[in-house]
Amino acid sequence: MANPLSADAFVRALRDEGVVVREHADWRTHNRNHKGPWGPVHGVMLHHTAGTDSLRLCLDGTAALPGPLCIGLVTKDGTVHLVGYGRTNHAGAGSSAVLAAVRAERTQLPAPGPDAVDGNSCFYGFEIENLGTGRDPYQPAQLAAVEGLSAALCRAHSWSAASVIGHKEWTRRKIDPSFSMPGMRARVEARLRLRPAPYEPFPGAAYFVPGRRGALITAVGERLVAEGCGRYAVGPGPVWGEADVRSYAAWQRKLGYTGAAADGVPGRASWDRLRVPRTS
Repeated sequence: MANPLSADAFVRALRDEGVVVREHADWRTHNRNHKGPWGPVHGVMLHHTAGTDSLRLCLDGTAALPGPLCIGLVTKDGTVHLVGYGRTNHAGAGSSAVLAAVRAERTQLPAPGPDAVDGNSCFYGFEIENLGTGRDPYQPAQLAAVEGLSAALCRAHSWSAASVIGHKEWTRRKIDPSFSMPGMRARVEARLRLRPAPYEPFPGAAYFVPGRRGALITAVGERLVAEGCGRYAVGPGPVWGEADVRSYAAWQRKLGYTGAAADGVPGRASWDRLRVPRTS
């Protein structure tokens, strides 16, 4: 469970993972958010298009199902075409039991039950260009891109590969994607183990006491400056002090926190979104 990444943080996470991205028009603001909230998000849902040349369809949808129909379309060459961001018409209603399993990051999903939960509000959705007949092969570059984008979002949210599901695992109504989801999750899990996160894990709130010194403190300050939240007279230094507290409070307010939640003491959620590069 997490707040969705900002559009900028999302595309940066994909590129950091080595995913080839193509941005289309106003994808950052193209969504169905007027129909309901998007978030908190619990995972990544994968689909196949059941057609070819699906970019325009994913962008615009149909009269019965308006677009965007996903956040990104993965074409045969492995490019992820970004067509929307936010709530998209990709998941529809699905199983509350499956959602509970994804939230708990269980490695075994139950069979989908009755359609009872709105998946458009709580999953990142991606379409994969494929007829879905079993006779249209997924290209290696395409599967690598699916693996990469899934790992990127799992990494950004500190999720395991269990947070990646297929549409067919969400509802009895669907058969997509037409590849093995346990196999794809195994690929994502291996990728997450192979390459450690490029960002510092949360050291805990107790780490940030006045006088704490080190390269991590400097790196935090540099990220706060980059986000426009620096409250330093000279610049971030190696010692945690009052200017760091004010700067971090500005970051918390930027994320929408108020009152005691914007006290300048790092918490897990705000830390994960700051994405401090590893210093060791």
